Amino acid sequence: MGSNQQKLSFILFQSFTPLYFAAPAFFYLYITGFLSYERPLTKANWLHFIPALLAIIHVIPWPGIGNLDWQLLISQFNKYGYLSLKAKSGLFPPYFHYLFRPLLTIIYLVLSWRAVIKSKILKQSDNDHPRTNWMLFILRVATFFQLMGLTRIILSLFDIPLYNPIFIFLNCTVLLGVLLYALHKPHIFYGSLLIAIDWKKKESPTAQPVRVQSEFLEKDKNNQAGNVRKESRMLPIPFKRIKITDGQLEAYILLMKNAMEVECLFLNPDLQIVDLAGKINVPVHHCSFVINNHLGKNFRDWINGYRVGYFLKQYPLLGAKMTILAIAQEAGFKNQATFYNAFKKEKGIMPTSYIAQELSPYS
Repeated sequence: MGSNQQKLSFILFQSFTPLYFAAPAFFYLYITGFLSYERPLTKANWLHFIPALLAIIHVIPWPGIGNLDWQLLISQFNKYGYLSLKAKSGLFPPYFHYLFRPLLTIIYLVLSWRAVIKSKILKQSDNDHPRTNWMLFILRVATFFQLMGLTRIILSLFDIPLYNPIFIFLNCTVLLGVLLYALHKPHIFYGSLLIAIDWKKKESPTAQPVRVQSEFLEKDKNNQAGNVRKESRMLPIPFKRIKITDGQLEAYILLMKNAMEVECLFLNPDLQIVDLAGKINVPVHHCSFVINNHLGKNFRDWINGYRVGYFLKQYPLLGAKMTILAIAQEAGFKNQATFYNAFKKEKGIMPTSYIAQELSPYS
């Protein structure tokens, strides 16, 4: 092997080995990030990158290590891949690659699936929303390809003949299936890969400019309780032009419905449109536009609709031991007047009349 080729192999090995050992931790934190809705990394999370730190130490050319047999390393790599390196490749013994890295892969796959199962997201009756679809999609695909790589190593350990064309054909077939699935169901990317949008770029020519009014928040003092109460109302302000493509609109609606139907943000009595916008990473005026022009309500009536629905589900279960007002407060209403007004606007009659007519067996 020429000196230039050996130098290139050395540089590539030093560069990619730490990333190779960090990949399982990245994958695990990515999956758990979806489950916890991208909470910042804690100090404990950084402990997952200890294997990557060990890999950095491993590839440093420490004095006394001696010259590495790059020809043998490349030969082993070409035969069965990275996990089959049994020649000395750095500071640590050879099993640092062919035993420790597969063990790391198995551990983090198990931890990832354990986190998903523990979250009970697989048992939810309505999990057809972008975050869940994308997370399960990437988890299943990654699990398959990781297990395929481990299968080759396990077979080699038991001296079972390996037929590389079969593995290559199977991997390519599955990869083609994954691509066809992604093309057939592009909505799995909404709310995950397609959430970040560069608004400075030129909008699609199909986007239609719309004139809308934004919702603003007003604070007023509650003289009896001494608390600050936030109310949302429309103010006579200048119109604002907004351009939203069909793809963005579909993604926004999915994200908003997911925030209400899955995360139940409406249970927060102080919820404002700025909170919703921050949660789903969408501009406030775009949220206002979608709610007013495509969901057919203003923000306050929209979330109160979810609160009324929640109340009607809980009343048959809790009506015998809790008052109507107490259940309404659990649904996110601040007081009786707000609840009664919202209920009448949603159902056309007052709560007591509706309960007497529709829920009489439970009253």
